[in-house]
Parts: sequence; structure tokens; C-alpha cells
Amino acid sequence: MEILVRRLGLAEYLPTFEAMQDFTSRRGPQTPDEIWMLQHPPVYTYGLAGRSEHLPLEPAIPVLKVDRGGQVTYHGPGQLVLYLLLDLKRRNTGVRALVTKMEQAVIRLLENHGVQAQSRRDAPGVYAGNAKIASLGLRVKRGCCYHGLSLNVDLDLSPFSMIDPCGYRGLEVTRTKDLGIGESADRLGDELVMILKETL
Repeated sequence: MEILVRRLGLAEYLPTFEAMQDFTSRRGPQTPDEIWMLQHPPVYTYGLAGRSEHLPLEPAIPVLKVDRGGQVTYHGPGQLVLYLLLDLKRRNTGVRALVTKMEQAVIRLLENHGVQAQSRRDAPGVYAGNAKIASLGLRVKRGCCYHGLSLNVDLDLSPFSMIDPCGYRGLEVTRTKDLGIGESADRLGDELVMILKETL
């Protein structure tokens, strides 16, 4: 099944979020699946289970509640974001299986660049040592999903210190730049898209 890839560059969060919702509500049985590759200007987002105690006390960066799973995270320039708009029924896969495939794709990408990483059953995402490098969150409607994953490449990590990333107080975060990977977010995005297309 073909997956269309859209490279959206630096895109504001809210219009992109609304476009994902619109795409999913309008799609039919023959609508091709898509992956959107982009970066966002600085924004905090928190999911349906998000709790106020994990949010910044006096945010200088916008905070948006969205309809994905998970707690609070940060997006900003230098972070690769891939949104997966997939018909899970057509692909005969469930959410847990998709999350595993997404995690394994990021792990494989990092291994290709000499970095060992792993997933954790208690906290979805990908970790290099004890530090989180990739976050995941999905929403499923009528058997179709949207939202996706983010990979920290060379973004400013300081906004993470204002929150409890993914609901975990004191959780360390890292980025590919600090692990010796020099490729840009766009280059890593192209590589990760290829891995995901093979995996899916």
C-alpha cells in the first residue's frame, strides 16, 4: 500500500493539527495513507490524559491541549516531527503494534548512525541510555490514526526543563546532535520515512 509523503517545512502547530483532523474525517476506503514531515515553531502540547501539574507554571511558550494520547511535550525548530495518517483497518494492525513499529523504526535509524537506543514498556518512546530522544502519541478515529512521533535532532532542549516531559518529573531528554549524529532533521527525516515505509 503506497504512502504519500508530504514535506511541510516549518509549520504552525494548530493549523497542522486541524488539517490532520480534517484529513481523517474526510478520508474514505480508497484514500492513500500519508506521512507528513515537518518541524514546528515553539509550542507545548498535552494530550487527553494531560494533568495541570505537569505543565509549565508561567509559560512564555504557547500551550495547547490536543486529542492524542499522552501527557505534555515540547515541539520546536530542530525537532523532526512525523505525522502518520494511516488506515489501521486496511493495514490490519492495532495501535500497540503500530507504536512498537514506530519505536523500532527510530531505534533502527539511530543504530544506523552508531547509537544504541531502546524502548520502555512503562513509558512509550525511545531512549538513549536514560534520556528520552523520541516521543510518540496517536489518536484513532474510525479505524484511522493521526499524530505520530517527534525526534530531537538539534533543537534547544531548555523548554523541556519547564515541564515534566511526558508526565515524568525529572526525565532527561537528549538529541541526536549530542550523540554524535551530525545529519540535519531533514536528512534524518528522509531516512526515517524510508524505514517506516518498509516497516509498515
